[in-house]
Amino acid sequence: MSNTTLRDLSGLDRSPASLAEATLILIDYQNTYTRGVMELTGWEAALDAGAALLARARTAGAKVIHVINDGGEGSPYDIRAEIGRIHPRVAPVDGEAVVVKTVPNGFVETELGDHVDAAGHKDVVLAGFMTHMCVTFTAEGAFLRGDRPTVVADACATRPLGTAVAEVSAEQLHHSALATIADLYGVVVPSVASLG
Repeated sequence: MSNTTLRDLSGLDRSPASLAEATLILIDYQNTYTRGVMELTGWEAALDAGAALLARARTAGAKVIHVINDGGEGSPYDIRAEIGRIHPRVAPVDGEAVVVKTVPNGFVETELGDHVDAAGHKDVVLAGFMTHMCVTFTAEGAFLRGDRPTVVADACATRPLGTAVAEVSAEQLHHSALATIADLYGVVVPSVASLG
């Protein structure tokens, strides 16, 4: 088994971002994922880690951007209803942008890129829900536009999925998504304590 990544082969840096010199992007920390049909495995611990990450970013003076998914009225992602709102533990404060998206990649047809560019840092720190979907595709989007993503693993969570081939546990899917990100799109750190 090889531990050589596409990042290694491309000569890309393995150093994680420093919060003081990065923009924090919190992805889909919505009530959607804390109950009901979309409840994630381990969301409580991931939300705790996300709240700690947010507090540390604010203390470091980092620009913070909240990204939320709008699935439309009546959906589990209805941002006009309580179910689709950002969880109060990581709610934005004055001066923190909220970007509304409709697809997994937070950069597609949104002003997220403009907010990142205005912050003046190529390093972005990402965390949120779901690891295998919006976190992965937003990390890819950041990488493809020339940013340097760092993903905080313990501040992310996902859910189990079944396919025609196999049942995949939430833990397997979470780790697989993080491995995909770490192979090319960004640096993955285990926790906020791993950030510079």
